[in-house]
Amino acid sequence: MNISRRALCGAAVLAATSLLSFHALAKPSAPKIRVGILKFGTVNWELDTIKHHKFDAANGIDVEIVYFAGEDASNVAMLAGDLDIIVSDWLWVSRQRSQGADLTLAPYSTAVGAIMVKEDAPIRAIPDLAGKKIGVTGGSLDKSWLLIQGLARRDHKMDLTRESEIVFGAPPLLSEKAVSGELDAVLNFWHFCARLEANGFRRLVGADDAAKALGASGPVSALGYVFHDKWANENPDVAMNFLRASGAAKKLLAQSDAEWQRLAPIVRAEGRELELLRDRYREGIPNRPLAEEEKDAAKLYGILAELGGEKLVGEARQMAPGTFWALKT
Repeated sequence: MNISRRALCGAAVLAATSLLSFHALAKPSAPKIRVGILKFGTVNWELDTIKHHKFDAANGIDVEIVYFAGEDASNVAMLAGDLDIIVSDWLWVSRQRSQGADLTLAPYSTAVGAIMVKEDAPIRAIPDLAGKKIGVTGGSLDKSWLLIQGLARRDHKMDLTRESEIVFGAPPLLSEKAVSGELDAVLNFWHFCARLEANGFRRLVGADDAAKALGASGPVSALGYVFHDKWANENPDVAMNFLRASGAAKKLLAQSDAEWQRLAPIVRAEGRELELLRDRYREGIPNRPLAEEEKDAAKLYGILAELGGEKLVGEARQMAPGTFWALKT
């Protein structure tokens, strides 16, 4: 039988196409998880580690990173159902739940901000802040700021908002003003504090110090991976596999200094600054049972509700049940 070259080629293409189609059917693509994060936020470090080392693929998922310019935009996208996961704090999650949303979170990091002063500053304790100019990032309802105010009131009968000059502003700007000497002290986010620490500053008091002094039994995750209950309950394996991929990245970042050298261009730091960011990140890796974190968060919620009032927490005076996600078994 004579078969033309064209027919043979056509048959080969058809066979290859059929084989590829069979494999595609036999091995469906991994579930995609859309994670919304800030373009230059610290969550980038962990997610880049997940993608670079294919920890998502190893756990049967495909993490798609969606960048946002600001937290409000990612929050709106999350509430609209355009994302599967974002990173936010349990206070926001609780407020959304109290208003009818089904958001929940899994702990991401216990790293929190601190009031920083220059190494040679004559400020050694909270009372020394009287009459001083303090820069505060995050606004008047920032959790760290409220907790430190609460500690000052309880232990020193001191109202920092009245006895000090408070200046609110963006984190980079306040750090610059602190370095230039325009501020006597600055309360900033943890990674800005680490950068200041590398440039001649020291911690005066941290939000974690205030939280423990006010009743927390250990470090409480300031931030968590936030998702909808409905999504997690319908896709429990997918949700857990994402958390496993996150855990693998955290383990590598906790153990490997070489991984931090790889991340240096993304972290935008080197030398001692990179080392301090690495160390503070590692200190912030959650390692307590979920029930303990949830109990302490509920306790701090009550304190924050008293300090920040309805503007901070809305009408709910207690943390909403289900704020912390527990896998339904």
